[in-house]
Amino acid sequence: MFERERIDGINLKYNAPVTLTFALLSLLTLALAEFTDGWTTQNLFCVYKSPLSDYLTYPRFVLHVLGNTDLTTCIGNVIILLVVGPAAEDRFGSPKVLFAVLLTAVASGLIMWFLFPDAVLMGASGEIFMFMVLASFASVRGGYVPITLLLVLVLYLGSEVLQAVSGTANLAQLTHIAGGAVGLLLGLVYSRSAVTA
Repeated sequence: MFERERIDGINLKYNAPVTLTFALLSLLTLALAEFTDGWTTQNLFCVYKSPLSDYLTYPRFVLHVLGNTDLTTCIGNVIILLVVGPAAEDRFGSPKVLFAVLLTAVASGLIMWFLFPDAVLMGASGEIFMFMVLASFASVRGGYVPITLLLVLVLYLGSEVLQAVSGTANLAQLTHIAGGAVGLLLGLVYSRSAVTA
């Protein structure tokens, strides 16, 4: 894969391959939705309670994170991913971040499929929560826990958990919690392995 490219005297680097590829695929799925009059979104890029005999049910458990309802939502998600994703990839490496992305997608897809049979889920909000928490672990070094990590956990995840406990939980909150939980779990594991390596 291309890592560095020189264009008109400027050195470009595909510096965060998982983050950049995720962002480009999100934009591509939105374009595909336009060209297919929504067929690709309905059949590939959203997850819903479809029968397990439907062979497209399984890829939807992962691909739903690439779907978007409109350009504004897509651009908003892509911008956040481009801000927080590279820090996580720089610290933990692309293979570990890719695993986190896939685990978050499957976890949020299964939550939707089992707990919300009448709902449809698409979008990267769970992934954004995972990336925010995982990126916060990027500065965990030498046994010190950065205050920024604690604030992310309290402000982002804490508010979602409070809404869930107060009885106003919906699919969005649960996917946010799932993404944050994956980021927290893998951030702890990845940080510990980075210290012992």
